Amino acid sequence: MAEPVNLNRFRKEKARAAKKARADENAVKFGRTKGEKLRDAQSSEKSVRQLDGHKRDTPE
Repeated sequence: MAEPVNLNRFRKEKARAAKKARADENAVKFGRTKGEKLRDAQSSEKSVRQLDGHKRDTPE
């Protein structure tokens, strides 16, 4: 006699696998490497410093 199968468990495992596969696809499609994130952070920091350096001193 065959072992009974829990259909809820099977359905949930299938949904988890599909969700994981979609997450992996999106990570490849939209993800950025650590180097890219670091470069962007440094670039924005540099632009902020540059703008602050061009501010005029206002007499009080």
